[in-house]
Amino acid sequence: MLRTALRGVLAHKARQIMTALAVCLSVAFVSGALVFADSTAAAHRAAASKSFAGVAVTVTPKTSPSRAAADRGATALDDALVRKLAGVPGVAAVRPAADGSATLNAADGTPLRAGKAWANLAAAYVPGTNGEDGRHPLAEGRAPRNSGELAVDRGTAAAGHLRVGDTVTLATDGPVMTKRLVGIVTTQDTRVTAGGTLALFDEATAQRLFASPGHYTGIDLSAAPGTAASDLARRVTGVLPADRAEVTTGAARAAQQAVVVDTLTRGYAKLPLVFAGVSLFVGSFLVVNTFTMLVTRRTREIALLRAIGASRRQVARTVLLEALLVGLVASTAGFGLGLGVASALPDLLSTGGDRLPHGPLVIGPASVVAALGVGVGVTVLAAWLPSRRAARVAPVEALRTAEQPSSAARSRARGAVGLVLLALGVGWLVSLSGAQDASEDNLRSALTGCALLVAGLTVLAPLLAVPVIRLTGRLTDRFGVPGRLARENALRDPRRTAATAATLMVSTALVAGLAVIAHSTGHALDRQAAAGLGADYVIGSRTSTTAVAPAAVQRVAASPGVRTASPVSDSTVFVGGGVREISGVDPHTVDDVLKLTYVSGSGKDLGPGRIALSRTLAREQGVSAGSRVDLRMGQSRQAERYTVVGVYQDNPVARDALGVRTEVARHSLAPGSVQRVLVRTDGGTVSKTMEERLRTAVGNSPLLTVHDREELVREAAGPLADLLNVMYGMLAIGVGIGALGIVNTLAMSVTERTREIGALRALGMDRAGVRRMIRVEAVTVAAFGTALGLAGGLFGAWAVGSLANGALEQYSLRLPWGTLLLTCALSLAAGALAAAVPARRAAALSPLEAVAEA
Repeated sequence: MLRTALRGVLAHKARQIMTALAVCLSVAFVSGALVFADSTAAAHRAAASKSFAGVAVTVTPKTSPSRAAADRGATALDDALVRKLAGVPGVAAVRPAADGSATLNAADGTPLRAGKAWANLAAAYVPGTNGEDGRHPLAEGRAPRNSGELAVDRGTAAAGHLRVGDTVTLATDGPVMTKRLVGIVTTQDTRVTAGGTLALFDEATAQRLFASPGHYTGIDLSAAPGTAASDLARRVTGVLPADRAEVTTGAARAAQQAVVVDTLTRGYAKLPLVFAGVSLFVGSFLVVNTFTMLVTRRTREIALLRAIGASRRQVARTVLLEALLVGLVASTAGFGLGLGVASALPDLLSTGGDRLPHGPLVIGPASVVAALGVGVGVTVLAAWLPSRRAARVAPVEALRTAEQPSSAARSRARGAVGLVLLALGVGWLVSLSGAQDASEDNLRSALTGCALLVAGLTVLAPLLAVPVIRLTGRLTDRFGVPGRLARENALRDPRRTAATAATLMVSTALVAGLAVIAHSTGHALDRQAAAGLGADYVIGSRTSTTAVAPAAVQRVAASPGVRTASPVSDSTVFVGGGVREISGVDPHTVDDVLKLTYVSGSGKDLGPGRIALSRTLAREQGVSAGSRVDLRMGQSRQAERYTVVGVYQDNPVARDALGVRTEVARHSLAPGSVQRVLVRTDGGTVSKTMEERLRTAVGNSPLLTVHDREELVREAAGPLADLLNVMYGMLAIGVGIGALGIVNTLAMSVTERTREIGALRALGMDRAGVRRMIRVEAVTVAAFGTALGLAGGLFGAWAVGSLANGALEQYSLRLPWGTLLLTCALSLAAGALAAAVPARRAAALSPLEAVAEA
C-alpha cells in the first residue's frame, strides 16, 4: 500500500500542487513567526549584554533622585562615593552616570518618537582615560562640552533628519531647551534600537537636569581580572550606606532590561501567529476539498483495489499516506519559506518610531517540530474524512461509470446538524443584545456565537448552494449557453462547490463583520466627541509626570483667535475599591469648552467638597445628585466625604468625575499642575495656522500634544484601526488561498469533464465559449461564498454591536459601503483570475481526442 500511495501522489502530482502550496503558506507563517520570536528575543538579549559589556556591578540609589532630595544630601551617589568606590579591592574602573529622559523635536519642529517616554533616554557623555565614552562611540562630530551642546544616536538623527550643526529643541520635565547638535553616536541599548531616542549632554549639564551638581543617578564598576562580579558586589556593599544605596550586578541589569524590552515588543510575535491561524483554518478547507475530489475521481480505481483484495483499512491508509507525503513535502518547503518570512518581519513590523533589533536567525527545535506538526497534522486530519469515504467504496463501484449522488439520508443529516449549529449561533448572538458592556465574559460569548454561526453556515453550504446559485440564473443566462452550462456545472456537485467557496466565505465574514463594527465605532466616537467636547483644540501632556506650565496657559489664552482657554488638572480618585480619573475644571469656563448632559443635578455648584460623577460611576456606587460618597483623591492618605452635585452622561473628556480645579490640582501627582488646556477658538476655527500658534504658545514642547477634535477621534480609534488592518491582511490570505482552491477545483473539474468538453466542441462551441463557461463557473462559486460570508458577517456585526453600544451610547450600526463593495469586488476578481489557467487548458482540448478518451 505504500507503493500504491507513492504512485498515487506521482500520478496526481499536478492536482496535489495547490494543496501543497496552501499547506506550505500555512507552515511558512507558523514557522516564520516562531523563528522571528526566538530571533528577536535573542537579539534583545545580545544587545542588552553589549550595553553592559565591562560592567561588573552597578550602584543605584534606593530612592529616585530629585533636585530637592539632592540639595538636602539625601542621595549618597556623589563624587566622594565615587572616590571611595575606586579604592575598593577588585575595582578596575569607576564610571558615574547621570541618566534621565528627554524628548526631542525633529528638524521640522514636530515631536520625535514622543509616544514612548520609557525609551526616550538621556545621559551624560562620560569620557574614559582615552577621552572617549566606550558605551557611546562617536560616529560623527565630537562629544558635547558645555550646556549648549548635545549629541544624539544615529537612529534618532536619521528619524529626525538632524545633522551635526543643527539647532535641536527638547524638553526633559520642564521648559523647552535649545541646544546645538555637535555629535552623533552609536548605541546598542535595546530601548533605543527598539524605537527610542538617546540624547547625550556633558556631565555637568546631565547632573543639573537629572540629579544635582556633584551627584549621580548610578555608578558602574568594572572588575579587575580574576575578580568575580559576585565577590565585587559583596565588597562594594560593605562601603555603601545600606539605607540609601544598593548594588546590582551588570548581568542582572542586562537581564532586567532584556525582559522589559521583550515585554514591550512581545505583541509583534503574536501578530504573525494570528495570520498563520487564519491561513491554517481556511487552508484546511482546500485540503479537504482536494482529497474529496481525488477520492471521487478515483472511485473506480479504489473499487478495483477492493476487488483484488485490499481491505477498507488499507484503502483508508493509502489516502492518509498520500496526505502524509504531501504534508511532509509542503512542510519542508514551508519551513524554508518561513525562514525568509522571519528575516523580513523585523523590517516589515518596524516603523520610524518603532524599530526592532536585528540579529542572526535562531532556529530552535520548537520551530521545526511546529512546522512538521502543523503541515503534516493539518493535512492528515483534513484528509481523514475523505479517507473514510474512500474506505466505504464497494468493489461493485468498479463497474459503474457515473458518479453516485449523495444519499438523501446523508443530506437530511447534514441539514439537521447545520440547522442546529446555525440556531445555536444565532441564539447565542441574539442573547447578547441586552449586554451592557464589553466585558471579558461577553466577548467570549460573542466569539463562541460567531464560531457556531460560521460552523453552521459551513455545514449548510452544500444545501444552500442549489437555491442561491439558481437565483443567479438571470445573470449567468446573459452569457448564453456557456453561462447556463456554468451554472449547471456549479450545481452538479453542491458539496464541492460549497467546499471551494468556504475559504472565501470565512474571509469575507471576518472582514465584513469587523469592518462594520470599526466603521460604526468610528462614527460613535466622532459623535461622542462632537456631543461631549465644545472646545476646538485640546492641549495635553504626554505623561502623568509632565504638565503645562502656567505661563504657557497664559500665552495660549492670549493667542490671536483664541476665545477661551480653560485649564484642566487631572488626578485619580479611589472609590469603592477601584481607581478612577477625575478632572478638575474651572466652573466659570467649563460650559464653554465641555458639552455636559446632566441626568440629574448640575455642575453649577462644583466647589471644594462637591463633585459630579459620570452616569457609569454613579450607577456603580449607587448614588445620585444630592448623595454623599466617601473617596480618596490623588495623594491624600485618608478618604473624605464629598457631596454629589450632579450626574452627567459619560464623557471621555470629562472622564469619570468632575471637581473644582483648585482642589483637584492640590491632590495631583504634581501639586498645582495643569495637565490639559481646552481651547475654544473664534468662530470654531480649526486650521494649520491656528495649530502652529498654539504650539508656539506652549514653546513647541515635545512633551505636549495639540490635537483638534478630528485628531482626538483618530487617536481614540487607533487600536481598532490597527485591528482592522490585521483583518484586511487576513482577507488577503483568505482570498489567496480561496483562489488556490478555485484553481484546484476547476483544474480537476476540467479533467473530469474532458469528454463532455470535447462533445461541446464537436457540437460547435468555440474556444472562447469554453473559456467563458469556465470563468463564469468560477465567478459563480466565488459569488456564492462571498454572499454567505457577507450574510454571516453582517449578522455577526449587528449582534456583537450591542457590546459596543453598552460602552458607547452613541453607537449605531452603520455600513461601510465602500469597504463592503471592495470586499465583494476582490472576491469576485479572485474567482475570475483563478479560472484563467483551467479555462485556457479546457479551451486547448482537441474535440476528437477528448471524445475518444475512455
